[in-house]
Amino acid sequence: MYMAKRMTRLGTETAFEVLAQVNRLRAEGKDIISFAIGEPDFDTPQNIKDAAIKAIKDGYTHYSSSAGILPLRESIARYISKTRDIEVDSDEVVVTPGGKPIIFNSIFSCINEGDEVMYPNPGFPIYESVINFVGGKPVPLPLLEEKNFSFDTKDLQERITPKTKMIIINSPQNPTGGTLSYDDLKTTARIAIQNDIWVLSDEIYCNMVYDGKFQSIVSIPGMKERTILLDGFSKTYAMTGWRLGFGIMRKELATHIARIETNANSCTATFTQYAGIEALEGPQDDSLAMIGEFQKRRDIIYKELNNIKGITCLKPKGAFYIYPNVTEACRNLDLRDSKEFQQYLLHRANVAVLARSCFGRRNEGEKEEYIRLSYATSRENIIEGVKRIKNATESKS
Repeated sequence: MYMAKRMTRLGTETAFEVLAQVNRLRAEGKDIISFAIGEPDFDTPQNIKDAAIKAIKDGYTHYSSSAGILPLRESIARYISKTRDIEVDSDEVVVTPGGKPIIFNSIFSCINEGDEVMYPNPGFPIYESVINFVGGKPVPLPLLEEKNFSFDTKDLQERITPKTKMIIINSPQNPTGGTLSYDDLKTTARIAIQNDIWVLSDEIYCNMVYDGKFQSIVSIPGMKERTILLDGFSKTYAMTGWRLGFGIMRKELATHIARIETNANSCTATFTQYAGIEALEGPQDDSLAMIGEFQKRRDIIYKELNNIKGITCLKPKGAFYIYPNVTEACRNLDLRDSKEFQQYLLHRANVAVLARSCFGRRNEGEKEEYIRLSYATSRENIIEGVKRIKNATESKS
């Protein structure tokens, strides 16, 4: 049967391919420790689950507005106004089934064929996938280890052309766990304002900052009207399966984004939206305890990985990822790259990680090798998993 040519331009999220490998090996009886999937290993807080159950019992099981129910949009507007120090109106909020629709809908709404979109590389692979899918031109912006996985703002300036229509930023970052400094955000804002460019700011990990304070580009004067802010409930409240996210944007764009939701999804599940209100306005104890545990795990995995010959890593400042440099380890094991190292660890050590290639094509001139580990798993798994990595990496038998 005939397939649209655009389907050849659509990428994927390779973490799920590794998950399928892990599940097959586990079905064969293998004891696999997985650092592959970026999903909190905590349960959704009980008060949030209770709110959803109550909403179902109260009959909130029908269509809602494509932009989201007004009480949730008002709650989100208050939350963003407080945390980003800006004034947000409910008409500037669009609720979606997860955060990914904000990525897709924003690029689809703002980018014409041939327009250039700058995106962080390494980065969440869906950015590049959607840019390609709509016919835009992806322009990778290298994240540099020597800059604590920020980008060179001079490099950002040099990559701007008359065709640049959007810059995507992500802080805290997937896959590096790095954050963008306020100075880098200010420079990015200046460049965006001077060149009349949209900024899509992916802030899904905003509440998971361990060193310093979270900073948002939308808080910089002149940026609210040109920023699309992406946030959601998956990470902060361990609600990945609930599919509940949102975007903050100027009202005229919000109208278009909501219209896409009308065409694609009709609306986000109504009872999950009531759970979202409880998440934002109810007790935060469980969420804070989870984030505190992630910080403790970060400290453990950072220390243990740096004790492995051939592996070095920076201490991540946010999210629940660590991104060690494994160049020397690959060389010591006669492995070509981090993709081969990923497979080596899976089959030799029974440990699943993700290779650099899962997060975008190698930047021009990039020669180092990296892997990503998600420490959204127990301390016991972290200690045992890193022990297995150490044993497999330091022995060549």
